[in-house]
Parts: sequence; structure tokens; C-alpha cells
Amino acid sequence: MLCVAPRSPTLPRTVIPEISALKRFVGHEFDPSPWVVVDQARIDAFARATGDEQWIHCDPERAKRESPFGTTIAHGNLTLSLAPFLLTECVEVRGVRLMVNPGIEHVRLRAPVRVDTRVRLRGSLMSVRELKGGGARATYRCAIEVEGETRPAAFGDFHVVYYP
Repeated sequence: MLCVAPRSPTLPRTVIPEISALKRFVGHEFDPSPWVVVDQARIDAFARATGDEQWIHCDPERAKRESPFGTTIAHGNLTLSLAPFLLTECVEVRGVRLMVNPGIEHVRLRAPVRVDTRVRLRGSLMSVRELKGGGARATYRCAIEVEGETRPAAFGDFHVVYYP
């Protein structure tokens, strides 16, 4: 289950009326997504799904004793995997039948996400390429922020293909 704080009226989702209107939003910085809690249950579920059950992620007692972070931390790929959902909390493109996430470029993992902290996504639309049939490939420059931290946990260029 994804624990998401209720959307605040001060954090409205940008609504783009149709795929063809995406180009008008190039350069636009969107309001951030709501905060999402990264708890131990989410970290453990990700570890089971990926087979990456290192103690730094899954053993709170050992992490408390031996980790330089003093607690368990989320997998970097778990942090990145939240991006598609968080992006849809920032931007809604109407008239979309299907969205595909073909990749992330220029990814950097800059800071750990400690257990029970909250993250959100902040981003802007960098480019749009029109596709045959009315679709479009959009590139968003995004940062996943950790509440109370100055450095983002991760950043990169996230690609989304929208199909009508």
C-alpha cells in the first residue's frame, strides 16, 4: 500500500488538456508531488521482489549498529521506482489511453533515503517529441527530494511516452 499524504490545495496538479498541448508546457516547472512515506514494509517488499535483501536495507538492528546511516535505507532503485507515480501526482495529461516509461537518463543517487522518511518529486518538462498516431515522448527533469534534507535523494531525466 502506498502511503501518500492528501493532496493539498496549495499543491495543485497541472492538468494538460491533451497530448498535443504538451509542447506548450516545455520549460514549465510543476508543483511538487505530495509526500510519500518510505517505511520498512515498503523497503522489505522491494527487497523480496528484487532479491536484494542486504542487511543495510532489511535488518534494522544491524543497520542501527553498523550502518553509517544509523538505520536502514531504501534501495536506490526503490527511490527511482517511485518516480512514475509521483510524476502523475504532479502532471495529468488528459486523453491518454496508455503511458509507458521507457527509461531514465543521467541518473544520480545523491543522498540516502532513511526508513520512515518522506519523499516527493519536483520536476519540469524539458522536451516533447511528437509520435505517429498522435502520441508524444516527453522528457521531464526530476528530482526526488527527502523531507528536511538539502540534497535530493536522486535526480535524472525521466521519459514518458503518451499514447492516445
